[in-house]
Amino acid sequence: MSHVKKIQAMLGDLPALVMTDAVSIRYASGFHIDDGAAVIARDRAWVVTDSRYVEAATAAIRDMQVLCTSRGHGVDAILGEIFAENGFERAGADPSRLTHSQWQWLEKAVGVPLAEEKTILYTLRAGKDKDEVDCIVAAQRIAERAFDDILGVIRPGMTEKEITAELVYRMYRYGSEGNAFDPIVVTGPKSSMPHGVPGELKVKDGDFVTMDFGALYNGYCSDMTRTVAVGHATDEMRRVYDVVLAAQQAGIEAAGTPGIPGKEIHNAAARVIADAGYGEYFGHGFGHGLGLEIHENPGANGDAPLPEGAVISAEPGIYLPGRFGVRIEDMLWLHDGVAEDLTLAPKQLIIL
Repeated sequence: MSHVKKIQAMLGDLPALVMTDAVSIRYASGFHIDDGAAVIARDRAWVVTDSRYVEAATAAIRDMQVLCTSRGHGVDAILGEIFAENGFERAGADPSRLTHSQWQWLEKAVGVPLAEEKTILYTLRAGKDKDEVDCIVAAQRIAERAFDDILGVIRPGMTEKEITAELVYRMYRYGSEGNAFDPIVVTGPKSSMPHGVPGELKVKDGDFVTMDFGALYNGYCSDMTRTVAVGHATDEMRRVYDVVLAAQQAGIEAAGTPGIPGKEIHNAAARVIADAGYGEYFGHGFGHGLGLEIHENPGANGDAPLPEGAVISAEPGIYLPGRFGVRIEDMLWLHDGVAEDLTLAPKQLIIL
């Protein structure tokens, strides 16, 4: 899935854009390269890789010339040749993707001054096109199949780690390329930890189990959270669950307003939780942008209007320390004046 032409259309008077991080290269070329570089000029583009990837890259990449390094002729040498042969007198690079030493190395390699260019990829990646959304949806359907399976697996006596292993196995089985992030599977009092780490704690009758996980498809992430009860749920557990679900729905409804700032979406959900008396137990934001990375632009809780095409999570929660917590998370695609929910997994309280 190449985005070269979109990047070229945004170069303006910048002769070339250089990138060396794997995520940016994948966004441009549609191909994953761990160690390499890409150069995009107004009418040409190049990917530099090595012998591990060159055959597959050549077959997969369109709109870019694939160049291969060799011993004694590395990425820096090839970048220098590209710039010298094309007469580029300056170039842009994203400093947020480079350490200071990497910036110095890159500027020396291309042999021209580098200007900070943070807006092109930020702008393009913040709004997803249909092909990107299709990949996110495909990843989500994999995760949902795994979730459907795991509901028949969880039982008292299982550890958090065992549930995690079963979940990850099923995502791979159904086509995931890997985990979008390290899964969060917590039970009982640990469910009050939003980013708790799966351990040896065993599920007991009357516990909540919170599962936050995602699959990968063509490099794109999915992200979902579901909280289920095992055996039974107390009245308080049901009440907290219902408040979180109502808060999520309020945020989703607010997100359907074109150009709405992320903080207003967050506030719509937070008000529901505060009005129910649990305001101090919701400490994180309503959501975050996601795509090739599990957390990426746009920021979904700030002052800036969310752009057309943004994909964000919708994940309010209530966390009662030492007792239990509830989080429910879907993904939303903001387009054409609606907040389309990309998640199909059921959200009513499930008691196993």
